[in-house]
Amino acid sequence: MKMQKEMRKFCPRCKTHTVQAVALYKKGKDRKVAEGARRHAEDKKGYGGQKFPELKRTAKTTKKMTLRYTCKTCQYKTMKQGMRIRKLEI
Repeated sequence: MKMQKEMRKFCPRCKTHTVQAVALYKKGKDRKVAEGARRHAEDKKGYGGQKFPELKRTAKTTKKMTLRYTCKTCQYKTMKQGMRIRKLEI
């Protein structure tokens, strides 16, 4: 699916419709020393193995794309969960 690079959208900070840049949200790198990661590593250690079943195969063929909108006037960023599509072209 093709999508425009800029669109007019409501900005909560400006409290009006402004031109906003559209980008695809990308997850950052996981921290190894985060509390959840340490807790999960502790549960996996030793005998007993995995805390919950490892996913062998995925049922879904698509993922929900998350879109990030950046206001051109105040640089405020908002995110919106998009629809299920195989490929998004901006």
